[in-house]
Amino acid sequence: MLGRIVVDDVRPRTPGGRNPAKVAEHELFDVSADVLTDGHVLLAARVRTRPPDGVWSSWAMDDLGNDRWSAGGVHLEGLGRHDLVVEAWIDRYATWRRDVEAKAGVGAEIATELDEGVLLLRRLAVHAPAARRARITDAADALDDADTSLDTRLNAALDDAVAAALDGVALPDDITEGHVGAIWVDRPRALFSSWYEVFPRSEGGFAGVARHLPDIQAMGFDVLYLPPIHPVGRTNRKGPGNSLVAGAGDVGSPWAIGGPEGGHTAISPDLGTLDDFKGLVQGAQEHGMEVALDYALQCSPDHPWVTQHPEWFHHRPDGSIKYAENPPKRYEDIYPINFWPADDGDRLALWQACRSIIDYWIDQGVRIFRVDNPHTKPFAFWAWLIETVQRTDPDIVFLAEAFTRPKVMAKLAEVGFTQSYTYFTWRTARWELREYGVELTSGPTADYMRPNFWPNTPDILSGPLRYGSLAAFRLRALLAATMMPSWGVYRGFEHGENEPASPDNEEYAHSEKYETKVRTWGTDAPLGELLGRLNRIRRDHPALHRLRGLTFHDNGNEDVLVYSRRSYDGDDVVLCVVNLNPDEVREDTLGLHLDALGILPGATFDVVDELTGAVYSWTGANPYVRLDPAVAPGHVLVVRP
Repeated sequence: MLGRIVVDDVRPRTPGGRNPAKVAEHELFDVSADVLTDGHVLLAARVRTRPPDGVWSSWAMDDLGNDRWSAGGVHLEGLGRHDLVVEAWIDRYATWRRDVEAKAGVGAEIATELDEGVLLLRRLAVHAPAARRARITDAADALDDADTSLDTRLNAALDDAVAAALDGVALPDDITEGHVGAIWVDRPRALFSSWYEVFPRSEGGFAGVARHLPDIQAMGFDVLYLPPIHPVGRTNRKGPGNSLVAGAGDVGSPWAIGGPEGGHTAISPDLGTLDDFKGLVQGAQEHGMEVALDYALQCSPDHPWVTQHPEWFHHRPDGSIKYAENPPKRYEDIYPINFWPADDGDRLALWQACRSIIDYWIDQGVRIFRVDNPHTKPFAFWAWLIETVQRTDPDIVFLAEAFTRPKVMAKLAEVGFTQSYTYFTWRTARWELREYGVELTSGPTADYMRPNFWPNTPDILSGPLRYGSLAAFRLRALLAATMMPSWGVYRGFEHGENEPASPDNEEYAHSEKYETKVRTWGTDAPLGELLGRLNRIRRDHPALHRLRGLTFHDNGNEDVLVYSRRSYDGDDVVLCVVNLNPDEVREDTLGLHLDALGILPGATFDVVDELTGAVYSWTGANPYVRLDPAVAPGHVLVVRP
């Protein structure tokens, strides 16, 4: 119901307001809203938050002008769903004070205003905190003392100390709850993470991956992501290059899940045992990493569900089960699941079975899941699944592999996904990267969708990486690692693997999805040292831990991208200058927004390149840069005022 005070356009929020916005625990953020009313009265507003089963906290909101209000430095402690309320009220004392000062200043009669002030102060004192009450009642008494001079009475009532004592104090009937919503609080890794994807079968199974945990740690990654580790189906198993005929020794696609050994809660015998898997999880923890597991809800024709629950699949008119297709792609080795069978009981049983898979792997120590093709399953399913899982385990992280339409990608984030793949792989020009960076970090989706930038995946070899030089890989790594707080690479990136399946196919030649690959590890990889340096820079600089706080700067050369990131408190500023042409030297004169860097106009300041250690002294907003891709993909500069 519309009241006298209107609170609109609250941020952060989700589009419909039915789902909570997202922040990470300890993350500092702003809550803003339009707060307005009729007439000329002054308003006050605040944000109140409450954790699950906790007590309310409050942050005062400031008037930014044009009826926009904001509370800065809000932070929430404790995982899970927090209540968030924006309240506003007529600030009766501030309004009275303003009017009295104006009338007294021109010598107008104010006897009535003095009487009103006495009554108002006494009414407000009742609702003030006990420690402040005496200051307010003393002011009321002084204002009511007709035996003293007018100046003495006014000075007592208009004193700044009285205004401070009345800060946040309102008459209960005046308060309007203009917005009642929620914020979901995730653990910090949901916001800031570095992912590394590896196929265990190419490393000799779990034991082989475990042997190389020190190498992965040296490259600075904190999430070790494994594609499906389950038995691979034999029926219609794919051969190398997605061929329709597999030889006796061909391993098939791990996304064709299920065989005689079991389904989604079984482990492929080629990778090891459950104890071996648990050993890898434990070893990763000891090296500062977590294991993320692929959650792919589809089945090979040999999956136990196919015979046990044929009602969970799509059937052709002849009764046979349909295999998966994404024209022109065909997946004869995979049966998609029908998540909306006609019978409600079948649907409930299916959804519960899918939930039980998550529960099983949580019991084995997995707290992060990368979800395969979530856009091919109903939003209602994900909303139900994620909510029920996080109700008991609020630290579980879900990454959506949703290379799909923008609104579908955003909706998946809205209904609960913690992070999302993005279109970064296909954004290569300066204007594209600028536009996309602004959209992701300050547009509406920034309130609930956390981007994860991947230069490559097993499915995608795109942009300058196709037949690209190592310099192309370096520049894409620099962009992904510094533009967003979460990023990842698929193994092979550090080796500069650059051969696509064909000129018009984004997949890799000799794709690891269908065969095993043997590569060197650690510093023997051409880009291993760079990845380690980038991840160390990320860890060392709070400015790179934020989603918001991205500023693009001006420059003249279309092959040069200039952007900065600033920590919430402004104490840490990182400026990146990247040469988007991996093959040629580029020179440019920058047009820096000095206020975004915390630099005064005309001041001299130092910048330290975290990639090379070089120190440059700049004066003003227009420094010159020369970027040689044979030396470095660009600068990662720490600004030192």
